[in-house]
Amino acid sequence: MPHLNPEPRHGTPAELETALGENLKSLRVNRNLDQVTLAERAGIGLRTLRNLESGNGSSLRTLILVLRVLGREGWLDTIAPVATINPLMLTREARPRQRASKPRRKAGE
Repeated sequence: MPHLNPEPRHGTPAELETALGENLKSLRVNRNLDQVTLAERAGIGLRTLRNLESGNGSSLRTLILVLRVLGREGWLDTIAPVATINPLMLTREARPRQRASKPRRKAGE
């Protein structure tokens, strides 16, 4: 498993795109895939893959297609994992929430 560069954690969007592209490129190289092969397997154009790897913008769809070919679609689960246990439910007996509530109005509005 390749060591992926965690930096920059709090960079600009452009810096984060570049870091993600570098990580994808590193993973591709460690899997011994060239750009042409990965692009073909993902069903995207070579230029599209190059843009993704260089941090020059890409679509979410392209990222998902590439992650699938690299066997890393699990990365998407780390973006916003769904909580399976609600700590408030442990303190009381209540039914699980079915929907979000509306914001409460302040007195005098």
